[in-house]
Amino acid sequence: MNDNQLLRYSRQIMLPLCDIEGQQKLLAANLLIVGAGGLGSPAAMYLAAAGVGSITIYDDDEVELSNLQRQIAHHTPDIGTDKVISTRQTLNKLNPDIKVKAVKQRLAGEQLDREVKAADVVLDCSDNFSTRFAINKACVKHQTPLVSGAAIRFEGQVSVFTPGKNNSPCYNCLYNSDGEELQNCSTNGVIAPITGIIGSIQALEAMKLIIAIGETLTGRLLLLDGLTMEWNTMRLKKNPKCPTCGEL
Repeated sequence: MNDNQLLRYSRQIMLPLCDIEGQQKLLAANLLIVGAGGLGSPAAMYLAAAGVGSITIYDDDEVELSNLQRQIAHHTPDIGTDKVISTRQTLNKLNPDIKVKAVKQRLAGEQLDREVKAADVVLDCSDNFSTRFAINKACVKHQTPLVSGAAIRFEGQVSVFTPGKNNSPCYNCLYNSDGEELQNCSTNGVIAPITGIIGSIQALEAMKLIIAIGETLTGRLLLLDGLTMEWNTMRLKKNPKCPTCGEL
């Protein structure tokens, strides 16, 4: 690290659990973020500010006026711009030292397989049923850690799945892939700060995975009720008959 980097990340480096070695791990890391919306915006911004060296972002949407209430990586002049481009511009302003790869497309198929394989950690910040299960399947296949978040109305949830480690369940152990389409913000609404809280937790869990510190949310589902400000934790067990990870 050069002198500017030592100063930029000094508040993290002074933490004994991080130190210079941990910061170097962050600088060397390659993260994949799927979705540049309410969750992807705060997650990407905190990870960029913290010095994650390479961030790849996939999203196939453009910025709309209704996004600006919660998707803080985008600004009013960005309306009509690709979300990934707007996000990349924001991240580059936050930290010009990092590398940001922005791809406007829905990540699926062979491209999803390649990106998950290349990533150190994947953050699922998507908002649709099929994408979540596809990401989970690819992460199980390549044993890539997955940080999954969701937010709707006044509620949020986040969990970590580490395939092949610590007897971790996978997303399919928690949710049945034969179920109905997941609810989303466009049809049910969401209060703005909930997405910021959950996205920030996703960023923190990703950093803990990279530096290998603390206790992650592997095997736990963290639930937030924003109306009462109550946090609850559900213990998750690996399903031996899970169609995705049952043989791991």
